Amino acid sequence: MTAKTPPNVRIFSVKTRFQELAQRPGGVPRELAIQQAESQIADIKPEFIGWVDHELQQLTQALRKATDRNVDNAALDEIQFRARQLRDTGTTMGFVLITFIADNLCRVIDTVKNGAPYDGEVVDCHVDALNLARQDAYRSLGPDDVPEMTRGLHRMLERANRSIPGRAG
Repeated sequence: MTAKTPPNVRIFSVKTRFQELAQRPGGVPRELAIQQAESQIADIKPEFIGWVDHELQQLTQALRKATDRNVDNAALDEIQFRARQLRDTGTTMGFVLITFIADNLCRVIDTVKNGAPYDGEVVDCHVDALNLARQDAYRSLGPDDVPEMTRGLHRMLERANRSIPGRAG
């Protein structure tokens, strides 16, 4: 108690249900939990490749709805949703390059939502890069392994950012 705390005040800690569960005995040691998680990821990796193919098909369908002159928020949302799906799972499954490209595509779509004109060629280039990154020869690569691609995609993002009205470039 502090000097300002009245003597009749009782201070006690409250344990939450989460704290109680976290302090219970048992569980799995950290190293074993990591091994089990890595094993499960390895087991589903072949299915993930099929899932990536499906997401890329869905992304391509969403792109057909968007043209340079006629792009609406629903089409942008669908493109961004598919790109986020790929971004959010790529690294976990060992596809770091897919994560990088999909993240860059998400950022491009963000610029469009912030007022930049939609550039179908920029988006198509990202989709082409995603299709390349899913190929056997590129699956295990990261952005540092393909510097030309990485720099090119970054330049496209910078160009999109400069095209937002009111932004100095």
